[in-house]
Amino acid sequence: MENVNIGIIGGTGLYDMPGLTERSEIEVETPFGPPSDRFIIGTLSGSRVAFLSRHGRGHRFMPTELNFRANIFAMKLLGVERILSVSAVGSLKEDIIPLDIVLPDQFVDRTRGRISTFFGNGLVAHIAFGDPVCLDLLDQVYRASHKVGINAKKGGTYVCMEGPAFSTRAESRLYRSWGMDVIGMTNLQEAKLAREAEICYVTIALVTDYDCWHETHESVSADMIIANLQKNCQAAQSIIAQTVKDLDSTRKCRCGEALKYSLITDRACIPSETKKKLECIVGKYMA
Repeated sequence: MENVNIGIIGGTGLYDMPGLTERSEIEVETPFGPPSDRFIIGTLSGSRVAFLSRHGRGHRFMPTELNFRANIFAMKLLGVERILSVSAVGSLKEDIIPLDIVLPDQFVDRTRGRISTFFGNGLVAHIAFGDPVCLDLLDQVYRASHKVGINAKKGGTYVCMEGPAFSTRAESRLYRSWGMDVIGMTNLQEAKLAREAEICYVTIALVTDYDCWHETHESVSADMIIANLQKNCQAAQSIIAQTVKDLDSTRKCRCGEALKYSLITDRACIPSETKKKLECIVGKYMA
């Protein structure tokens, strides 16, 4: 299997990026089942990258149906060390307007019962998650956005809701009272699993609407989201291409050793089948 260092999760429009060459498609099998789609591997800004359609091409999977573990585990199998995750969000702040781009640095989980860990079955790990995105990668994406003339907003809290229905007005106003910045349905689980897999992770949040709290704007709809996503797609492509171009070949953050002090279980007590299943994540700590 080809070794790829940079992973990109997002919508189908990202695959048609100008400058993406040497494209091929591969299917990746994982012990957690199939990822959302086949991966598109290509060369972008001189680096090999792996694209994954989060909801599957044709948008076949609801947020509640996504196999987050398979998606992130497949990235790990490909050799990915950094993930740039692009997603649509609603704004919960007056000064974050539709078509803005936000780079959140915090999350609040409002999902219910989604699987967001690789561990269990005889192996316990408690990762540090105080800073849920890689701050080094966040800085690099922020610098890249300004290089290409896009005034991305750095920082803010992404509240991850269950979906698939959008918020009630009461919920939207509650999140605003908490000081939340944007709302979406997918990125919290990706961030947790990427940390467990020792992969740097950052969200590039494309603001499509004001959720339903804003009295002078119409409530969010699927049509509104799609229309604004299409407008923002070129901006996201430019940020990704510049980020990939500027990335150092080696990481300077601590994401690559997130499990170093997080694996709690006595090594002698870990079932062999669990060790085998998670070999590509925990293998280096099992000696």
